[in-house]
Amino acid sequence: MATYVLIPGAGGDSWYWHRVVPLLRERGHEVVAVDLPAGDHSAGLADYTEAILAAIGGRTGLVLVAQSMGGLSAPLVCARIPVELLILLNAMIPKPGESGGEWWVNTGQAEAAAELAAREGRPGDFDPAANFFHDVPPEVTAEAFARGGPDQSGTPFEKPWPLDRWPDVPTRFLQGRDDRLFPVEFQRRNARERLGLEIDEMPGGHLVALSRPAELVERLESYRAAAGLH
Repeated sequence: MATYVLIPGAGGDSWYWHRVVPLLRERGHEVVAVDLPAGDHSAGLADYTEAILAAIGGRTGLVLVAQSMGGLSAPLVCARIPVELLILLNAMIPKPGESGGEWWVNTGQAEAAAELAAREGRPGDFDPAANFFHDVPPEVTAEAFARGGPDQSGTPFEKPWPLDRWPDVPTRFLQGRDDRLFPVEFQRRNARERLGLEIDEMPGGHLVALSRPAELVERLESYRAAAGLH
């Protein structure tokens, strides 16, 4: 069976995937949920890449799933080792030479999120509970907040993204249509302009691995099967 490598977003906490991991293992797959050095202010994207590679070890048949900020580091892994399939989930899509910090301005993320908030009649200021956990079950939200907000250093956002092109790996893009941080229209435009890809949509917000793990696993498995992976 496949080896799913699950790369978290900002905060770098493998706990984000804790509702998805057992569902994939029940289907017979090997699953690696990665912890990243998000709280280490000396760690940049190169260090994140090395952490993912170390977690993978010698495993093969790799399906990488990259959540949000994980979109910056997952392609760097694909440039280093054979990867069968890359699945971007509510992810950032970097451009060669663009830093993670520049991405926010270059893509117009703040304007897109503000426009969505205005359409939905929500305040425009950032609120983690409202922006991230609006569709997450209360008990999962309570556990997340009890764990404390994950640290995320700004270091990985400072340097230009180092690849000169997107790696030659089959890539799919799955977007939660209720994402308040990266609105679906915003992501549709980014995927077309930056990768020439059409996105797929599913119900759910930015944290679909916490809010809709079973449906997410069905989507991941459909991509794996379509790619001819066993």
